[in-house]
Amino acid sequence: MKAVFFDRDGVINQDFGYVYEAKEFIFVDNIFNLLKYCKDKGFLLLLITNQSGIGRGYYTLKDFEELTDYMQNELKKKLGFGFDRIYFCPHSPEENCLCRKPKTGMIDEAKKDYNLDLKECFIIGDKSTDIEAGQNANIGHKIFLKNTNEGILNDKGVHTVFSVNGALEVMISLLGK
Repeated sequence: MKAVFFDRDGVINQDFGYVYEAKEFIFVDNIFNLLKYCKDKGFLLLLITNQSGIGRGYYTLKDFEELTDYMQNELKKKLGFGFDRIYFCPHSPEENCLCRKPKTGMIDEAKKDYNLDLKECFIIGDKSTDIEAGQNANIGHKIFLKNTNEGILNDKGVHTVFSVNGALEVMISLLGK
């Protein structure tokens, strides 16, 4: 099986820092088109998101679950489907868990859950930790969205990265219409 791994904040929704309420959850431009395109091409849609706000005490697991339900319901209203699965890391960076990106715990779990061929998969993120996680897990295609001031990953040994303003264009160019 093949999948597209999406980061959440900054890729699916605008990143205002520790987004946990529906009133702050604003979908980014063209995300519905990208999700539909990926689904039409037969990809599983998997969300992998660091949610250290839970571990830091900024919001609760219940807050995250309610916002996730809101996001999924909005996607289903607009597209008729939502993410196939959502993986999240609730830990703070100090907890040194195995699931927090750039570690590969969430990707490893998805690989087991769906018997994924990671070389055929994509990861789309807007932070270096997203792309490093893809590299560390040997995901074949890594797309870095340039919606932040974060630099590209030349010093991390990461390769096969498409650095773009919109992931839909990269997906279309790689997969064809």
